[in-house]
Amino acid sequence: MFSGIVDQVGEVVALKEVPGGCTLGIRAPGYWRGIDHGASIAIDGVCLTVTRVADDDAMFDVVAETLRRSTLGRLRTGHRVNLQKSLKAGDSIDGHFVQGHVDAIGRIARVEESPAESKWWYEVDGAARCCMIPKGSVAVDGISLTIADVSGPLFSTALIPTTLARTTLGSKREGDHVNIETDIIARVVLHHLEALGGDLLRPGTAR
Repeated sequence: MFSGIVDQVGEVVALKEVPGGCTLGIRAPGYWRGIDHGASIAIDGVCLTVTRVADDDAMFDVVAETLRRSTLGRLRTGHRVNLQKSLKAGDSIDGHFVQGHVDAIGRIARVEESPAESKWWYEVDGAARCCMIPKGSVAVDGISLTIADVSGPLFSTALIPTTLARTTLGSKREGDHVNIETDIIARVVLHHLEALGGDLLRPGTAR
């Protein structure tokens, strides 16, 4: 479990295809100190398990399913990624509960800049759209954000300069893809309503 508050930005330094997936190497000077084999780390919002730590680098095994269902399959050496250590009992929750399970790959549709704010619009398809609620929570590349607006397949978030400076979002551009994890509370409520016959809640269904 994570909070959606990025600890550090790392760099992809190794990518090697193996049967059933790949091995991924991330460099983050000083970040891996005290992290043991088997620890959970969120990489761009995807929960992965540390397989080896050597000085400034950590290695991860990524299965084919994860590569298909997240932007990790698009990574190349030199790419920067958001890093976050898993929560421990008693840790402060400054964002919201993030599982590290990607629901959909979204696309940055447009960025609206103004003196007051930077509003980013994302396009997302499928069931993830049902969980987008104005003023609700969403994780974008593992970053805990608040949904500002929802319009069809689009939703927006208002980003502050600190978020752009301390995460990889500051280097993203329109058309780039991002990992989307919807709020676990919204997912549970939606699942319960569907179990009670709530198919009427799906987009495009007559009400």
